[in-house]
Amino acid sequence: MALLDSIDSPEDLKKLNLSELKDLAAEIRLRIVSVVGRNGGHLSSNLGAVELTLALHRVFDSPRDAIVWDVGHQSYAHKLVTGRRAEFEGIRRCGGISGFPKRSESPHDAFDTGHASTSISAALGILEARRILGIGGVAVAVIGDGALTGGMAFEALSHAGQMGLPLVVVLNDNEMSISRNVGALSSYLSRLSATVRYQGVRSRIDRAVKGFPLIGDFLYERMVRAKRAVKALLFKENFFSDLGFEYAGPIDGHNMPAMGHVFREARRLGKPVVVHVITRKGKGYDLAEEDPSRYHGVAPVRVRGAGAEHSDPPSFTAVFSRAMVRRGLFDERLVAVSAAMTTGVGLDAFRASCPGRLYDVGIAEEHAVTFAAGMASAGLRPVVALYSTFAQRAVDQIFHDVALPCLPVVIALDRSGAVGEDGETHQGIYDIALFRPFPNLSILAPASAVELEACLEWALDSGRPAIIRYPKAPCPVEESAYAEPLEEGRGVFVRQWGAECLIVALGGLVPIAAEAADALFIEASSSAASSASFAQPGLCRGGADLYSLRFARPFDEESFLEAVSPYARVLVVEEGVAAGGLGEYLVSLIASRLPRVQASAAGFPSMPLSQGSRDEQLASARLDARGIAERVREAESADSGGRIFVFRAAKEGS
Repeated sequence: MALLDSIDSPEDLKKLNLSELKDLAAEIRLRIVSVVGRNGGHLSSNLGAVELTLALHRVFDSPRDAIVWDVGHQSYAHKLVTGRRAEFEGIRRCGGISGFPKRSESPHDAFDTGHASTSISAALGILEARRILGIGGVAVAVIGDGALTGGMAFEALSHAGQMGLPLVVVLNDNEMSISRNVGALSSYLSRLSATVRYQGVRSRIDRAVKGFPLIGDFLYERMVRAKRAVKALLFKENFFSDLGFEYAGPIDGHNMPAMGHVFREARRLGKPVVVHVITRKGKGYDLAEEDPSRYHGVAPVRVRGAGAEHSDPPSFTAVFSRAMVRRGLFDERLVAVSAAMTTGVGLDAFRASCPGRLYDVGIAEEHAVTFAAGMASAGLRPVVALYSTFAQRAVDQIFHDVALPCLPVVIALDRSGAVGEDGETHQGIYDIALFRPFPNLSILAPASAVELEACLEWALDSGRPAIIRYPKAPCPVEESAYAEPLEEGRGVFVRQWGAECLIVALGGLVPIAAEAADALFIEASSSAASSASFAQPGLCRGGADLYSLRFARPFDEESFLEAVSPYARVLVVEEGVAAGGLGEYLVSLIASRLPRVQASAAGFPSMPLSQGSRDEQLASARLDARGIAERVREAESADSGGRIFVFRAAKEGS
């Protein structure tokens, strides 16, 4: 029996000797590589954190000691040793366990995480709650050097040093997050050094001095001042100690005995401590060690090696990358900004083709947006490329620093809509509802590669702020409608057969709605050939036409109403939340201006969907081709009595 098969909880790790722990680490790496090879997932970060995970669980008493994993994409080994070994085969699959920590899965997952730079704040909050409730234990925040570039992490460090609670911040330093780390902090960490022995000796001396009768407190205060003066003279860079933390490190993050010793000392101190460990991303898997960025998050085929790649249609991300390079080669005012996701958003090619004009600001979406606004105010044309879910972190900056002053910043929102296997924390379904009310801000949603290129050109030439949202998906086959010139606030007909029903779609759902319209047309044509078939319940006798909105904002109401007015029924579908979405606005507009037209809207529920492929998530929300066609049939057969109704993918709050 494999050693891993005997590990049902962290307590089992404490029974193993060093040789067995090394064997277990090797087995864990093999299991991670094997499962990620089938399911896809985060590879490099998890391979680099195996020994760190084992050392943490050997010393700390989870769940009494809360371990909070920043981002959480490096928690696969943690899941394997906390009772989820059997379920690990289905990680990131529909119905399986999440690729990130989730409290609903295990008491060993102290906090639900998925975005960077949150762990220190959460761990500090857990400690303060336990202090008030009289519950013991320490809290451990495991944060990468990349996540430490986020402003929220600095805010939490400042507060933690002030509070003085037993917080252990494990700084997992692998010298890169997803793209290579940037900024002064990265250089600073590489120069930090201290010893654990110093911390232990200092602690004993402090206790002894405080124990002197009558003058102990006085002497201790003078000693603290003297130490600070000497440190200020000899060590110019003491960032963590200035914030009130003890510092230990750097130490080898693959040396379990060394980490165990340091963690035990940190646990005993009972005060804020930073333990700085050095790990190697992708350790144990040659391809991931050589190219940790490429193997950070991989599709199932990618883990098998460089020769196993498909020739798929280009993704929307690849088309955006190509369009940025083409524009950048002749427009010297064009600059690009990334928040530590340069590769993910497709800006590597722009960096190579337009040197000096890409700015990777680290995991700092808020700063990225306002930094771009500053460049726009001085005459440049910045494009900020973010994942839709990460743009949620910069809502205030997009409003206050871009939209309100009407600065020409273009925000490219990759991964808009259903994102897939990364689950709830990464769904890009809120951007329309969040940003549509903002003044001066255009929101465009291309349906194809040609439209995406046209949207980028339109946005850059408009001289106003704009968002371009597109899905994590391959581009569809081009249609003539996609090549029609953009007209501000107006859409185009993609299918126009003179049907009784009109499907209205936006962006990534347009090609899917086209499949539904085609199926309904074939069905209607077959029905026309047999008069008896008209009596079949739920059959859409007139098929369905399709209108692509292109713009979520600005919106030409008169043009839209003119397009809608010939139809008896209208179904609006969007790859975003139904509540507060574009569909609700359009249903309301039709109700007030065209009361004879029966209108309905469909979108995602407010609670995001868990892990699964994009196709599975669309199907579960009935936003795939089959689901859209079913909705049209239901609208045809329902005795609505002229009522306006809104479809929901699921009950709100479910």
